[in-house]
Amino acid sequence: MIPGRPRPLHRPARAVTALVIGAGHAGLAMGHHLAQRGIDHVILERGEVANAWRRERWDSLRLLTPNWQCRLPGQPYPGPDPEGFMGMPALIALLEGYARRLASPIHTGTRVTAVRAMDGGYRVETDRGTWHCRALVIATGATQLPVVPALAEALPPWIESLTPLAYRHPSQLPPGGVLVVGAAATGVQLADELQRSGRQVTLAVGEHLRLPRRYRGRDIQWWLEQAGLLDQRFDEVEDIARARRAPSPQLVGGPSPRDLDLNALSERGVRLVGRLAGLSGTRLQFAGSLAMHCSAADLKLARLLDNLDAWALAHGWHDALPAPERPAPTRLPARPRLGLDLAAGEIKTVLWATGFRPDFSWLQVPVFDARGRLRHHGGVVEHAPGLYAMGLPFLRRRKSGAIHGADDDARELADHLAARLAGASTGGRAPRRPEAALPAP
Repeated sequence: MIPGRPRPLHRPARAVTALVIGAGHAGLAMGHHLAQRGIDHVILERGEVANAWRRERWDSLRLLTPNWQCRLPGQPYPGPDPEGFMGMPALIALLEGYARRLASPIHTGTRVTAVRAMDGGYRVETDRGTWHCRALVIATGATQLPVVPALAEALPPWIESLTPLAYRHPSQLPPGGVLVVGAAATGVQLADELQRSGRQVTLAVGEHLRLPRRYRGRDIQWWLEQAGLLDQRFDEVEDIARARRAPSPQLVGGPSPRDLDLNALSERGVRLVGRLAGLSGTRLQFAGSLAMHCSAADLKLARLLDNLDAWALAHGWHDALPAPERPAPTRLPARPRLGLDLAAGEIKTVLWATGFRPDFSWLQVPVFDARGRLRHHGGVVEHAPGLYAMGLPFLRRRKSGAIHGADDDARELADHLAARLAGASTGGRAPRRPEAALPAP
């Protein structure tokens, strides 16, 4: 102990039945359903409510989903513009208001540093004391750490290299061209913004999902929701691991709905190249797979629209909607570049829109597979009784990662959690499970 410094106070561990880590939309949804079941709980948040939306998003970002889908448990969209798309200030205000009305104790500014299993539950260590809980819900999100290829470390020192977590607006980048790596939602949105700012953008394209913003007079999200595609369950998919890795669709929200596919970007002057394959000295190498990836995306889009047309016909919508149409196939450069020498000065910045992953570095429980992914069955973590996850892609349904997807997931997982607690209190005789697809409590 340093002389003259007061002896630190020993804080005894606080006990609670259920503890939720994260006060984003997923954690707040779980708090609502725990409160509805009368389960004693707290929510811990490292920063403020909606912290990631406040601190880790670029300035112009709007949601990909229309406002009418911004519904939370017990609260439909409350605003005057259901067909609009929220920017970050409006979304933060929505979540803040919801949190104030929630019957859940929320401890902000509380960073979890370690979670360990203990008899009867879990020990949760934070920078503001320790908690003991019988059930733990991880709702920290799936976009905390950027996934960046190892070759990023070998870029020449004069190249600015950053991820979307650090990007805020075009003026923060040095003058000159930008290589955006990745053509999912984040990549195409940033490529579009940077090209519009007057920079020459090159977009490295790998596997991607092409969607129109509107189809036959309706937003594509209306189609996906009405046709039941967003409610497709994790146990109905042949390869759920692959489905959970699927790229986010090429969509953008804004004051006026518009498509943001590779054709739209090409028309604005964005240069398309294939997937970034390597770096030799100062020369970037691109795969010759651009045509293959674009053809696959066009084929999947055509198949989806065929299925939506069939649904409209079967459910009496066909005659009430405009006639079907098909977007033009992706237009490719005649001879896509296979290399680019960074020493030539054409590119000054590389922006890595190559995906994200959760940060579970504080979770000291053996619940990960060989690739470091959390092992769970629809949000029920395997071999860890009382441990749950919320807010991950395709957790229980295709819509799980979206704001409107949290309600159903939280309801079912809260039912499972309550059944497990009741079973423990009655000597292991749990009540009948409310959700057949969940493993036994």
